[in-house]
Amino acid sequence: MPSIITHAAVPLALWCAADRGRIPPRLLAAGVIAAMLPDADVLAFALHIPYADAFGHRGASHSLLSACVLAAFAALWCGLRQPRRASTVQAAVFVFVCAASHPLLDAMTSGGLGVALAWPWSEHRFFAPWRPIRVSPFAPQFFSARGLATLLSELRWVWLPLATAVVAWKLIHPAPAVPWEPS
Repeated sequence: MPSIITHAAVPLALWCAADRGRIPPRLLAAGVIAAMLPDADVLAFALHIPYADAFGHRGASHSLLSACVLAAFAALWCGLRQPRRASTVQAAVFVFVCAASHPLLDAMTSGGLGVALAWPWSEHRFFAPWRPIRVSPFAPQFFSARGLATLLSELRWVWLPLATAVVAWKLIHPAPAVPWEPS
């Protein structure tokens, strides 16, 4: 898995690429949480649930169904706060993309058992055909040479491409001009 920090890269990049105010701070926070939440399944280790189990690490919480459930909660939350259909759909899509980015990034790592994208219809664990991101060590070894190598790998294969995409997007779609008003 990429480090928990790097899972926040996708919602942050989407926020940076969006027009100012398009993604409100609470929705950004929901997206960051949705992008990180699948790794709460590491608690399965403490509960003695095997890694390869459907509810083990990179199992059910890393499925597209899980991303859909988080998106539905976001839509419900947004619908209760702002009953406009557009904002509700925007919240659901944003949270779905953020949550789905987690297993897709994990599938691009160099280790582990893959991700259960199709759970509950299949317990098969998937990997991307291209796996350039170093797998992150768990907490005790994170602040080690291997942890540093992982962070450098994530910088190269996640943060820099996303930053480049945001800059390119901003160059192609500049912010709307604010009318000038004389003082």
